[in-house]
Amino acid sequence: MWTGFLEPSLLKPAVVERGTRLADAAKAGRWDEVMAVLGEPLVSPVQWRFGGDSWFTPLHQAAWHGAPLPVASSLVERGALRSLRAHDGRTPYDVAADRGHDHLLAALSPPPSPLAPERIAALDAGLASVIDGRLRLPGGIADSYGKPLRECLRYPPVEVLHEAPGEGMWFPVPEMYGGFSVRLMRGYLYVESWIRIVGGSGQAHVITHEGAVLVEEGFV
Repeated sequence: MWTGFLEPSLLKPAVVERGTRLADAAKAGRWDEVMAVLGEPLVSPVQWRFGGDSWFTPLHQAAWHGAPLPVASSLVERGALRSLRAHDGRTPYDVAADRGHDHLLAALSPPPSPLAPERIAALDAGLASVIDGRLRLPGGIADSYGKPLRECLRYPPVEVLHEAPGEGMWFPVPEMYGGFSVRLMRGYLYVESWIRIVGGSGQAHVITHEGAVLVEEGFV
């Protein structure tokens, strides 16, 4: 699950509370507590502090602290993404290298992407256009946020999809009662989205480096 939430007021208090406990424990290097919180509902190893500026995930914090190798390995096994960048553009590998924690570098080395940087950028743009198109309808979800979308949500970055389980992610969107299923398919994206409380709201898009095409709608 991609927990791309930047504005905590959009989330239920219990979700924010669990996320804060996870972020606090990771920042303090309390790894047993981190693992315990990751076992709670709706907590993801790829999430950062909701409302925070650094976008450091638990794996970034492990890299910062120079945590024991089994800690980093356990986070990766639980779904932490080595290719995920923080707000400053650094992966956990970059953080560990900058801090001189050489014992973590092999475990944190991101798996190589099958996509060229130019293709990743084009697919990111296409994915953003699809998500924006669904959320920015007049009187729709984006208007209910009261802030620009990019201050509320961080969209799934294409450069991490090859590392995600099944090369895909579910992105639940606050107030949408649904979200976006994003999957990498041999150089293009297949994206399904729906609003559970609206019958027939399902849409499927194929996104290539040339743009997005609606290929199916009316399901769910």
